[in-house]
Formats: sequence, C-alpha cells, structure tokens
Amino acid sequence: MSDHVFKLTEIVGTSHKGSDAAIEVALKRAQATIRKVKWYEVVSQRGYVEDDGTIQHQVVLKVGFVLED
Repeated sequence: MSDHVFKLTEIVGTSHKGSDAAIEVALKRAQATIRKVKWYEVVSQRGYVEDDGTIQHQVVLKVGFVLED
C-alpha cells in the first residue's frame, strides 16, 4: 500500500429499512460527489420515531477519501 493523505468528512445517512441501509445510502451518495472514498467509521447511530410509529434509522459516518496530487 502506498502512502496517502486522507481528508475526513462527516455525513448522516437515513433509512426506514435499518442501520445497514442507512450506511449504504450515505456511502452511495458520498461516492457520487467525492472521488476515492476509501473507508468509513460509524460515529453514532440513533432513530427517529415518526407519528405513525415507523422508525427512521440515522447513522453518522466519518468518511475518509484520498487527497489527489
């Protein structure tokens, strides 16, 4: 593995399907606008209970991507 410098950004993904789905939603969106996404860390997760009782899962991620030359 060659040496890299990474930049971090923090994002929040949400889904009614669960925490894993919230992570996937967040990473797909990040990859659409950020090049060279290489890793992520789940910082926190929480849920929101809507008036009808459904749950919206919320996951806060730190996303690391390579700074280009």
